[in-house]
Amino acid sequence: MADATSLRVKELPNAEVQKNRVLTLEEWQDRWVTRNIGFHQEQGHWLLKKHLDTFLKGQSGLRVFFPLCGKAVEMKWFADRGHTVVGVEISEIAIREFFTEQNLSYTEKPLTEIAGAKVFMSSSGNISVYCCSLFDLPRVNIGKFDRIWDRGSLVAINPGDHDRYADVILSLLNKGFHYLVAILSYDPTKHAGPPFYVPDAELKRLFGKKCSIQFLEEADALEERHKAWGLDYIFEKLYLLTEK
Repeated sequence: MADATSLRVKELPNAEVQKNRVLTLEEWQDRWVTRNIGFHQEQGHWLLKKHLDTFLKGQSGLRVFFPLCGKAVEMKWFADRGHTVVGVEISEIAIREFFTEQNLSYTEKPLTEIAGAKVFMSSSGNISVYCCSLFDLPRVNIGKFDRIWDRGSLVAINPGDHDRYADVILSLLNKGFHYLVAILSYDPTKHAGPPFYVPDAELKRLFGKKCSIQFLEEADALEERHKAWGLDYIFEKLYLLTEK
């Protein structure tokens, strides 16, 4: 990457311009209704594929958590490798599409702990997706996780909810965890979000006390849809967080 670009990324304006931006759960549900789901990746995430060995470390039988999972195809990847997958997603449309598009039969049942919420489970039992707010999830006894793949989750959370989010994520981590997170760098004065700009300093503030944070890769993520938002650059940064 050219030096000029690197400097520009380091000298980003303050993220404070987005701090009061709020998207409601209903607005996220509407995105699935109106098909405003440019964040979904049909082929899965190439950075995850590239760093999969670093993430899994050759271990088998892991419990893997997908916060704000949408219909991420990677949930089936991990299940096919023998891992147990749990996701949480507010859109019932997204969850049903995941099971249908992956040709997985499933059952659904209401969650007694959370009014109006459901859990969808593959017939094989190794994929469960909770249809509720991530912040309601701690009321359900889902146990702890060895791995978390956070792509499109931290960057989708309203900036004012970052601390609540980190609290939930940290509460779900098992001993010896690997938490893989992708964040975005762009000029937040040009796009209100979501996805939100998450500075490296914010990642360190949220997780640095309890996690060792390893930078893995930075990739140019600019697409036409980003240009339509008024952006001339956007970088995706991948970090691996492990137990301190």
